[in-house]
Amino acid sequence: MNNATEEEKWLDKDKINDRHFYLGTKRVVDFVASLIGLIVLSPIFLIIVICIKIEDRKGPVFYSQIRLGVNGQPFRMYKFRSMVVYADKKIQKLLDKNEVDGAMFKIKNDPRVTKVGKIIRKYSLDELPQLFNVLIGDMSLVGPRPPLPREVAEYTEYDKQRLLVQPGCTGLWQVSGRNSIGFSEMVDLDLYYIKRSGIWVDIIILFKTVKIMIVPNDAY
Repeated sequence: MNNATEEEKWLDKDKINDRHFYLGTKRVVDFVASLIGLIVLSPIFLIIVICIKIEDRKGPVFYSQIRLGVNGQPFRMYKFRSMVVYADKKIQKLLDKNEVDGAMFKIKNDPRVTKVGKIIRKYSLDELPQLFNVLIGDMSLVGPRPPLPREVAEYTEYDKQRLLVQPGCTGLWQVSGRNSIGFSEMVDLDLYYIKRSGIWVDIIILFKTVKIMIVPNDAY
């Protein structure tokens, strides 16, 4: 991927949007799979809700945040709350501890993460409410990680190419090392996926995601 020529680094937007069969099939699969997932996983949702409430009765169970989707369109993304209340307001004091290069913030031992949060983040269970985002069409099951507006503000034109497709609950970055991979490598993986995405590629990534949820990688 890093050996690509300058011309190969840039995506053809028209070619991406012209894949009508793939995009149509992907949307149908996303809708059906997310609906089934929300129903089948409802007992796990209930258990997580109870655990979060036991640890913090006054705090909300769900956490929502504005992210940018396809073509930079903002949408509200949902997750189970894995951090203390008002965690976003405390991030300024932690920016100098960022362990990821580029337009992304991650620290391994984030003091804002709750006890329950550490567990559900390790197994990526905090991401399950994003199935609702998939159901209503804000996200896809597979695609690039949806970025924050403040992250995109730091993007180069090359980086912004990852916004040409719908963001996903999981993707090539998540199954390739996740937090052990830097920002520039994440962008390269996303663009590599966009160029080669297809039904079978998505299925392979989904199977790898299930494996990671059972045998976690370095998610935090």
